[in-house]
Amino acid sequence: MDSAETETSSPPSSPGLRQRRFRRTRHQLIHEALELFLAQGYERTTVEQIAEAVEVHPRTFFRHFASKEEVALTPISAIDEAFLAALEIRPEDENPLQAMSGAFRAVLERVRDGELESVDGASHMAMMRLVERTPGLLAEYLRRSEEMEGRLARIIAAREGVDPSDDFRPQFIVAVFKAVGRVVSREWYLRADTDLEALSVAFESALDSLRPELFGDWRRTGA
Repeated sequence: MDSAETETSSPPSSPGLRQRRFRRTRHQLIHEALELFLAQGYERTTVEQIAEAVEVHPRTFFRHFASKEEVALTPISAIDEAFLAALEIRPEDENPLQAMSGAFRAVLERVRDGELESVDGASHMAMMRLVERTPGLLAEYLRRSEEMEGRLARIIAAREGVDPSDDFRPQFIVAVFKAVGRVVSREWYLRADTDLEALSVAFESALDSLRPELFGDWRRTGA
């Protein structure tokens, strides 16, 4: 019998196992990157250091992330994408404010339950504080925020059946919603408060303090 036939070879990894390994490595890269950014600063941290902390080659890092900026902003991007997805499935009879507020609450529940990739109250708070004091990250964060507002406005326009090129209310309400979110969230992470329920209450209280006419039923009142 050929000796090759007598050798025991390991079966190839199943797709499920490979996917779990991929997710585990990605999670480790995010975790170690954030630890390094917070410990020694974003600019002083290299991709090589992040890869070394996870005991992988830098090429492995770039299989998961296009850049250092991307891994740094992953917790924030994960929340943004979850918010858009939650907004898409809100009940059709909700007005824009109700829909966005409901989507926001749903995302905070997912964060609290640990359902979003490498996101929890503490890591999100730490990353936002890092973004505030890192000009390069802040510029990229603001660029992404502007893009996010455009995507949100298009979803609201589609929900309400209005043409965003003629009706600017989707842009107005999204701008107000995001501005309130930035103010409330900034106070939250500057206080180092990880109570997500308190954040949700503060956010909705801030929205309630604004003019109710902006958040009424557009379908009855018209433009």
